[in-house]
Amino acid sequence: MEAPRMRVLFDRPYIFVDRREAGQLLADMLQEYTFRRPVVVGIPRGGLVVAAEIARRLNAELDFIMPKKLGAPGNPELAIGAITERGHMVLNEEAILYLGVPESYIQEEARRKLEEIVARTHHYRQVLPHVPFEGRSVILVDDGVATGSTMRAAVQAARAENPAEVVLALPVAPRDTFESLAHLADLTVAVTAPEDFWGGVGAYYQDFRQVSDAEVLAILEAFQQGQKGEEEAE
Repeated sequence: MEAPRMRVLFDRPYIFVDRREAGQLLADMLQEYTFRRPVVVGIPRGGLVVAAEIARRLNAELDFIMPKKLGAPGNPELAIGAITERGHMVLNEEAILYLGVPESYIQEEARRKLEEIVARTHHYRQVLPHVPFEGRSVILVDDGVATGSTMRAAVQAARAENPAEVVLALPVAPRDTFESLAHLADLTVAVTAPEDFWGGVGAYYQDFRQVSDAEVLAILEAFQQGQKGEEEAE
C-alpha cells in the first residue's frame, strides 16, 4: 500500500492569532493548487472562515459540507460518530462498544442531528448553491480536529461525488489523528500536529470565539457575488 502523503509546517505546537491566520498559513502550503481550479470546502462554522481565506488566496471556488457530531448518551461532547446532510454516517465502533450504546439511541441521535443539519443547510444554500465536486480537486478544511469524526464523515460525503482528489487541510490536529486521517486523503496538510495534544483545538488559538450564522452567511454571500461577477464577465 502506498504511504499517505502528509505535510506538517511546524514540529512544535503553534498558536494562531485567529482562524484567518490559520487559513493564510494553509494556503501557503497549498500553492500548487492555484492553477488546478480546486473547490475549497469548509466545515461550518469555524472551518468555513479558514476555508474562505484559503479560497481567496488560491483564487478557488468555495463550498461547504456540514457534518455534525453524534454525542454519547449523557455526554453530548463525547463523539461516537458523525453524520452529514446527505446521511453519510461514520461511527466510532470502539467507543460505542465500550459505552454500550444501543442501536436505537444511535438511530435517534442521527435522526435528530440530520434534522438540524438539513434546516441549517437549506438556510445556507439559499445564498451559495452547491459546487459539483466530480472531477475536481476538493480541499476539505476545518479549524482543527481532535478525534476526526466529523472530518471522516466529510471525506465520505466528498468521495461520493467522484472528485479527482481529496485534500485535507487542518490548522491543528493530534499527531495520531492526523496520521489516521491521512490514509483517507490524497494529501493531508497541517500547520501543527503535536504528539502531546493539550486543551482541545481552542487552546491553539488566541481568538477562538464562536462564529455566528451571520458571519457564515456574509462569507457565502461574498463568494456568491464573486462567482456571479465572473460569469457576467465571461
